[in-house]
Amino acid sequence: QEMYLTRKSFAFNADNPGMMEQDRKVFESALSTADATFQNLDSSEISLTDVSHYFDSDPTKVVSKLRKDGKKPNSYIADTTTANAQVRSLSETVRLDSRTKMLNPKWYEGMLSHGYEGVRELSKRLVNTMGWSATADAVDNWVYEEANETFIKDKEMQERLMNLNPHSFRKMVGTLLEVHGRGYWETSDENLERLMELYQQVEDRIEGVE
Repeated sequence: QEMYLTRKSFAFNADNPGMMEQDRKVFESALSTADATFQNLDSSEISLTDVSHYFDSDPTKVVSKLRKDGKKPNSYIADTTTANAQVRSLSETVRLDSRTKMLNPKWYEGMLSHGYEGVRELSKRLVNTMGWSATADAVDNWVYEEANETFIKDKEMQERLMNLNPHSFRKMVGTLLEVHGRGYWETSDENLERLMELYQQVEDRIEGVE
């Protein structure tokens, strides 16, 4: 939130034409009256969890913090990737993105056909999903639960990911632990114990510990 306010509080000054100057107080004042946040999704190839840019630019929690009533603004994403443009809520768009990519067997199997790099892509997408929890609380609990079911609880998939790219698989396990630690995911003690044990197993494999 601090980074968002610091980096985005520049504006042109009518008293000094052509020059941008930082005026954080004015920026914060404007945000404190916002009832909605909005971003435009303009590429069919780059979705909300493909890159960090989208959640980096999301001010949902920033606005909530600045508003005197602490109210969370309504957050929207405009999908203009086709002629049939649609505006959806942010949480709906994150759900759609999760279903069509990270949790979609056709998508993740396509990624895993690339081996090492495919696991790295999965890991990156999970981190970017967590980003939406951090900036907007926009990720439903079931998204993380299904990610855990698909990539961790399934023993065959677990071994596959570990063998293809142990470093990125360790990152996935660590990300799920972080998601829970930050309070974004409620899950069973059994799942958490499995994740902690698995993290140590992958760590030992990477370090060459028998």
